[in-house]
Amino acid sequence: MAKTVSFGVMHVSVAFTLVWLMTGDIVLGGAVALIEPVVNTVAYYFHEKFWAARQKRRQSRQIDAVHVA
Repeated sequence: MAKTVSFGVMHVSVAFTLVWLMTGDIVLGGAVALIEPVVNTVAYYFHEKFWAARQKRRQSRQIDAVHVA
């Protein structure tokens, strides 16, 4: 759990620092640092669903190939 929290803090810190340095706007840096991880979490959920469905299709094709042979 400590590693996960550490990564989360690093992720938010990097996002904040990069946007702040690129724009010079501390408020925008803070907003992006808060919004980006939330959007990334939702994107990750759909990414995992896609890969799970892909794996299921692949396993189904392998089972079908065994039954045909």
